[in-house]
Amino acid sequence: MVMVAAQTPPRSRPEPEAGQPPQFRFGWIFAAIWLFYLGENLTNLLQHPGGWKRDVGLVALACFAVLYMAVVAQMRGGIGRPKRTRRIVLRVWAGLILLLGLAVAQVPAISYHALTGMVYIAAAAMMGLPVTQGAPFAGVLLLGTELAARLLPGWQDKGYGLAVLLGSLATWGIRLASERQGRLQVAQSAIAALAVQNERARIAADLHDILGHSLTVVTVKAELAQRLLDVDLERARKELADLERLARDALSDVRATAMGVRGISLPGEIAAAREALAAAHVTCELPGAADDVPTRNRELFAWTIREAVTNIVRHSRASRCEVLLGPHSVEIIDNGRGDADPAPDGQGLQGLRRRADALGAKLTVGRRGDQPGFRVRVEVPS
Repeated sequence: MVMVAAQTPPRSRPEPEAGQPPQFRFGWIFAAIWLFYLGENLTNLLQHPGGWKRDVGLVALACFAVLYMAVVAQMRGGIGRPKRTRRIVLRVWAGLILLLGLAVAQVPAISYHALTGMVYIAAAAMMGLPVTQGAPFAGVLLLGTELAARLLPGWQDKGYGLAVLLGSLATWGIRLASERQGRLQVAQSAIAALAVQNERARIAADLHDILGHSLTVVTVKAELAQRLLDVDLERARKELADLERLARDALSDVRATAMGVRGISLPGEIAAAREALAAAHVTCELPGAADDVPTRNRELFAWTIREAVTNIVRHSRASRCEVLLGPHSVEIIDNGRGDADPAPDGQGLQGLRRRADALGAKLTVGRRGDQPGFRVRVEVPS
């Protein structure tokens, strides 16, 4: 007798809108299957002697089946949604009242057998109405079914009250599962959107780090080449050749970053720093090798040197700097404007801080305490 599976939501082909649970387009087909249990009413009506009672009962039964399907179709847009719209709730209420009237219209012909319809009505109420409305309504149906079966003359208790109770509880369980599934799909959509946003932010940060360094060196070398054109033509040509190589390297880095395969090496960044600082006329003491640095720290230290050198060339107006490299720390200090903002856009140091946090490292950025200048230090716990 429990036809609650009528509301089981099948999978629909169209994709749901973003942030919305899916709507189940073909739930009415499964609801139609459970109309099989109205066969008891039909059999008793056909066995009733001809007359207006039988005719009214048959018409009421046919209308009951059709209206039940219409009510199910009306609530399909609310399955999986914890909140029903006011329009849907009003239509469901109207359908339930009409269903109740059609069930009562069968009573003159088949008496207590008409109570079968109460199970359908209770199940539809628990699925289509807010719980605060559906549960009391189902409770009234249960009480009315039990009282009618026990108090009306000639009526028998065939377990219709128990069927109403089980149908209501089972339908409520299916509704909770549908709502949880809807919330889960909304959460999954939000997580997917957040993942895309984070990936975009990561790519943007990487591109900033790559292009910020490369374009800074390109700018410095272009200025140097322009000054050398009237002084040392051969050296100017060398600087222009370096510009072409740097531009090609930057383009290659951008392409590799977009493909997610880009790497960075500590020796390469030390060499690039030496070249960039020389082009900017900054005297610098750099480590000769990076063999003592553990593998897990090399990428972070390489990014640190790249970002610090980029800031020195672009903002510090320093004439001298020093890179101190150890197995568990790297420090870049200069004698430039210690009170200057090292990165007006803030993206480079923010990206460096994220990388340091990922390894549990400590990033220190600020003015040198002992003398004028700026300090960038990253220390990884040993």
